[in-house]
Amino acid sequence: MSERGALRTRLDRLVRELAKFGAVGAVGFVVNAIVFNVCVHYFDLAVVRSGVIATAVAIGTNYLGNRYWTYRSSDKRGRSRELTLFLLFSGVGLVIENGVLALSHYGLGFTSTLADNVAKNVIGLGIATVFRFWSYRTWVFRETPERDAVETAESFLGDRRTVQVDRVT
Repeated sequence: MSERGALRTRLDRLVRELAKFGAVGAVGFVVNAIVFNVCVHYFDLAVVRSGVIATAVAIGTNYLGNRYWTYRSSDKRGRSRELTLFLLFSGVGLVIENGVLALSHYGLGFTSTLADNVAKNVIGLGIATVFRFWSYRTWVFRETPERDAVETAESFLGDRRTVQVDRVT
């Protein structure tokens, strides 16, 4: 496989990973938005408390989706490490998401239902999602060492075959 082919393969894998992560995130978004609005409007809880509860429920949903679908081929040997890191980075995302909500609601005085939902579920969640994607793929759901070794070997053999064919022609 040439460098160009290897790059194409890696790019295809990244696009598939982003699509799966996005699908899991979409389900998490729906869970997050429903729980948030139920907490605020049905249980009459404060917006940031509602946001934290909603985000915590969505984190559980997202863990299941990411573990068993998006990153199902990742290294499964360190589950307690994986769950600890997932919760740590999800917690940072929770702070980002609800920090934007708190700033908008209490700091800037945007207190309407629409403003709260935009702050939490669009701006805060958008920033937190970028952070979570990077941290999950970098630290939490890492590829198995065997898969990396196979891809390296295939790349090496592919480059070697290309060189041999070039010499013959």
